[in-house]
Amino acid sequence: MQSFEIAVFEGDGIGPEIMRPTVSILKAMSEASSDYDLAFSVVPAGAANYAQTGESFPEQSMDVARKASAILLSAMGLPDVRYPDGTEISPQIDIRKRLDLFAGVRPVRVNAAALSPLTIPDGKEIDFVLIRESTEGLFYTQGCGEVEANEARETLRITREVSEKLFRFAFDLAGQRRTQGSGPGHVTCVDKANVFRAFAFFREIFDAEAARHPDITNDHAYVDATALWMVQRPWDFDVMVTENMFGDILSDLGAGIMGGLGVAPSADIGLEHAVFQPCHGSAPDIAGQGVANPFAMILSAAMMLNWLGVRHDHAGLLADGAQLQAAVDRVLMRGNALTRDLGGTAGTNEAADAVAAALREK
Repeated sequence: MQSFEIAVFEGDGIGPEIMRPTVSILKAMSEASSDYDLAFSVVPAGAANYAQTGESFPEQSMDVARKASAILLSAMGLPDVRYPDGTEISPQIDIRKRLDLFAGVRPVRVNAAALSPLTIPDGKEIDFVLIRESTEGLFYTQGCGEVEANEARETLRITREVSEKLFRFAFDLAGQRRTQGSGPGHVTCVDKANVFRAFAFFREIFDAEAARHPDITNDHAYVDATALWMVQRPWDFDVMVTENMFGDILSDLGAGIMGGLGVAPSADIGLEHAVFQPCHGSAPDIAGQGVANPFAMILSAAMMLNWLGVRHDHAGLLADGAQLQAAVDRVLMRGNALTRDLGGTAGTNEAADAVAAALREK
């Protein structure tokens, strides 16, 4: 039996409320498995921790994360807790940079058509992945931009080293999706190469990597046109790869296509480490009320099981990741345990219990 250590950051606001049932589901799956074991270490970080201790991300927490097999991270940040310069507390960005988690993976899957604002034609399926570079781009000078009396400047940074790793990841993922029957094996580079030299550079690196994968088709799209096509014909996409800020914006559009941030999971992946977290924020206005939506957190946990399964060539983890995702899909399609952000009345625990019950179905 293989053992895996999972670092758990419960986060701020509703973060602990959605993390606890998620970990409970994972523990039950681990206990039922005969070929893997998950051990969980809860470690502090976030805005609430900063308010109490003056540290947003203690070095000891980073050490636990660095040694873990994978990292589960819930929603972080509070609007009224900020650094002295006025910027938000965002350990989720700090950990991306410190662990070199260059690939932000944002799946866009419509698993319950009734939740999507789009009308999906018969025979069409929305199932694509947006990969957002997560360590540089327009976020490079985060918190360190130059502000003067009459102007402000931020730096857009794109490097060959990071871009090559990013594009290699994108083509490998397209190949995996094709093998699994999830996509045709196609990668779209999303940029603004017609205006910015930095994006022309980005595109050149993409084209060089594409030449190394003749079995995977590819094309380019400008980011503004991509936003239009994501609404008009999202079923045409397979894997999209883009810069940090563009990916930040398009991933929220993708969440809207699915029905909201409450069903939008994500991962930030590097060569050695990976973090899995929901795309939504900490929603302090509803914290403590027991009404937060746990589905994105649970779907992020399913992504974690799949990543561990691929990384360690572990069939049991791959199977359980697929089963957990399918269980959430069934709950969303049935519509009888939806939280209020999805038009239902279920509370956090009721929604999570419905997923646990769906897992036990034959």
